[in-house]
Amino acid sequence: MADLRQFALPDIGEGLAEGDLLAWLVAVGDTVTVNQPLCEVETAKAAVELPSPYAGTVTALLVEAGTTVDVGAPIITIDVGGDAAAPAAPPGGRSAVLVGYGPRTTEAARRPRRSAAPQVLPEADPGSGAERPPLLASAPDVTVKPVRHGGLEVGRAAEANVAAADTEAAAPTSTVPGSGPLRPLAKPPVRKYARDVGVDLAAVTGTGAGGVVTRADVDAVRGLSDHPAGAATARTEVVLDETRIPVRGVRKHTAAAMVASAFTAPHVTEFLTVDVTRTMKLRQRLMARPELAGVKVSPLLFVAKAVLLAAKRHPMVNSSWDEAAQEIVVKSRVNLGIAAATPRGLVVPNVKDAGALTLPELAAALADLTATARAGRTTPADMSGGTITITNVGVFGVDTGTPLLNPGESAILAFGAVRAMPWVHKGEVVPRQVTTLALSFDHRVIDGELGSRFLADVGALLHDPGTALTF
Repeated sequence: MADLRQFALPDIGEGLAEGDLLAWLVAVGDTVTVNQPLCEVETAKAAVELPSPYAGTVTALLVEAGTTVDVGAPIITIDVGGDAAAPAAPPGGRSAVLVGYGPRTTEAARRPRRSAAPQVLPEADPGSGAERPPLLASAPDVTVKPVRHGGLEVGRAAEANVAAADTEAAAPTSTVPGSGPLRPLAKPPVRKYARDVGVDLAAVTGTGAGGVVTRADVDAVRGLSDHPAGAATARTEVVLDETRIPVRGVRKHTAAAMVASAFTAPHVTEFLTVDVTRTMKLRQRLMARPELAGVKVSPLLFVAKAVLLAAKRHPMVNSSWDEAAQEIVVKSRVNLGIAAATPRGLVVPNVKDAGALTLPELAAALADLTATARAGRTTPADMSGGTITITNVGVFGVDTGTPLLNPGESAILAFGAVRAMPWVHKGEVVPRQVTTLALSFDHRVIDGELGSRFLADVGALLHDPGTALTF
């Protein structure tokens, strides 16, 4: 006998009211186990996989991928066959939440639903260097609104043409009762790819087994490859004047945080150009050591170690401003944040208690942090509690910049590109490895003297790593 259970979107961190369902990791008819990932959801903090609370068979996917879902709204139905019970309500009547995240304390605020809009994409940046993290590996969703051009409303004309094409060539769809609108047959990676490049799967004819839409079918609609005759065209609109990109998820949170940072904390930025030739030579020697085998020994590792040692000498740098209490809060541990560019935008995960790690441990932690961020698996916990941040703009070939503080922190260091440059060394102009550091700090917490001493110590450690023995 069927025993159907619905799983509602839980609060996945810090009282969030909604999330974007990026992709389903299961399909109707799949057998799932407890804690098996069901789908990928993006919030203002990060993208996370939701585990199944039940074991059974998936009977309906109640929400389409790409939809914004309110916390508490049902997203999937699972037939547990009478063998599994619903999770017990936690003590005190609180709503259930994912393991590791706190319960919600606020009601979900439903935002107005947006109608499904056609999508079109700019090209993604195709290049990246050896040391360079990927930029936007996949471009964000782009919504295009009709605009008048030469007396004609381009968008509406295109929509009329697409409607006619839909009538003539409809894509295969799933017909699962209770799953809402008919859903084209496609695997989750293809659905995500189609959404990223702005192609509506309902307008694509599948050529895979059983009419399943493949990546090649999506590319054919975009005009990137050959496609069988009679295939429908993608529901996209060509607009000559502008492209509009909706801001949501991680990008929305980043934008709000940076505005708050810029207009709340009085920023001061200082710069220091440093000869790091000795550090680069030390790097080559350490790369051959067995304790660092299999770990990336990057220039960033030495900058991170220098920041940790300098913060130990100047603990006030590792602090925050409490506006409500009008107090400076000095942190006893350094949670070192590393700004990372990911396909979903800039995230700043941090290494917890980084000052207690040895150099090999720090190298492994940085490598794990970077890999997790690039894979889009950084959790809200990984990005909370940071105390000081490093942004490595040098991987993009940039000398330096004026970084904005991560909210809740008092200092951020920009590390520029390391270049061979003419330098006066022992009275002669010779080529040396040189970089430029930029330190931005909250002037309410860190005055000019403290900021200058901290930056000078970081520079001294990178100029002569042996200086670390005196710290």
